[in-house]
Amino acid sequence: MATKTTKSSAAKTFDGFSDEERAAMKEHAKELKTAARRGPKADGESDVLAKIAELEEADRVLAERVHAVVRAAAPTLRPKLWYGMPAYANADGKIVCFFQPAPKFKARYATLGFNDVANLDEGTMWPTAYALTTLTAADEARIAALLKQAVS
Repeated sequence: MATKTTKSSAAKTFDGFSDEERAAMKEHAKELKTAARRGPKADGESDVLAKIAELEEADRVLAERVHAVVRAAAPTLRPKLWYGMPAYANADGKIVCFFQPAPKFKARYATLGFNDVANLDEGTMWPTAYALTTLTAADEARIAALLKQAVS
């Protein structure tokens, strides 16, 4: 015999979006509205720098370094906010890479992620996200090389 599910019991068992995911979607909607008001030629550098300044110290230090490496290694990428995270888009506005702070989705480390428009294809399997805990000079050189490949 089938059990009838009431709205209240269904709501308690629903595995939908987390609070963090809903907040990110709201941030993205706000970003889209702001971008529409500013127009397609708007520079997102100040928005990205302001978002980085809001981060907790450990993530802020990482994000500042990532930002500097992106700007130096891939100057054609435009900074912009994406779901409340610092991100970098190509000329057509598609996000190539982004910095995800650890608290964003309650992760234990920050992440440098690449979207599918990044030209990182290598064989049949390749990484698209990298955990960041600290950045050494060698790490920054590796990120720079990934960025150059991503935009090639």
